[in-house]
Amino acid sequence: MSMLAEALAHLVRGIVDTPDAVRVDSRPQRRGEMLEVRVAPEDLGRVIGRQGRTATALRTVLDALAGHPVRVDVVETDRGR
Repeated sequence: MSMLAEALAHLVRGIVDTPDAVRVDSRPQRRGEMLEVRVAPEDLGRVIGRQGRTATALRTVLDALAGHPVRVDVVETDRGR
């Protein structure tokens, strides 16, 4: 796991009620790195925040750590798996 993925996982675990369900996958892309955050369904709204403010703040922190824009997607975990 990359340093950015570990930092994002740490931040998100501090926000959610079910920290054990947090998983961050890192995928390289042409224009940098994409981080996909998976959280429990009941924590999805907490991570996104009102009008996306929490998710935007997380992206801002990661951009500052990386020194360049990083794509961050927040998705809920698959219920059937």
